Amino acid sequence: MSDEFEPVSNLNEELEKNSAAEVQTEPNAEQKLEISRWIADGLGLSDVQKRINQEFGVVMTYMDVRFLVDDLDLTLVDPEQPEPPKDKEDGNADPLSGSEVEDGGVRLEVDGVTPPGAMASGSVTFSDGESKKWTIDQFGRLGMTGGTPGYKPSDEDVMEFQKKLEQSLRGPSI
Repeated sequence: MSDEFEPVSNLNEELEKNSAAEVQTEPNAEQKLEISRWIADGLGLSDVQKRINQEFGVVMTYMDVRFLVDDLDLTLVDPEQPEPPKDKEDGNADPLSGSEVEDGGVRLEVDGVTPPGAMASGSVTFSDGESKKWTIDQFGRLGMTGGTPGYKPSDEDVMEFQKKLEQSLRGPSI
């Protein structure tokens, strides 16, 4: 009777060998060619990682996929970023995203992050090319720094700056 049964330890070793042989830890040459096509089509690393798992049954970490792409000498393709839509009414971009407001000769930029003690900040370039930094403190006072010492913009530029500053701080109109 003892001849009919295998010891349990031999059975466990056999199961481990069979399961290890079936688990694929890296894509084969044919699969690597397919991965190259995915990268050329513009897929990102996380998408490639998911497809490798789903289509090939190979579980790889994000870093493993990154190393694989490097080993295959592939270059990731950045998808073109669509240009943010501009407000057709006055041609101004979103003022809260560190964008520019430009009409005519005065260009106004609003910083995305303001310095301590300021409610808003940014820079302005006047029609003659002179630039200054501006801030509005917590009391609503406007301060300007930088640029050529003693420079004073024209009255038209000051009025345009004030108009654009007010537009940008109010935000997009509904």
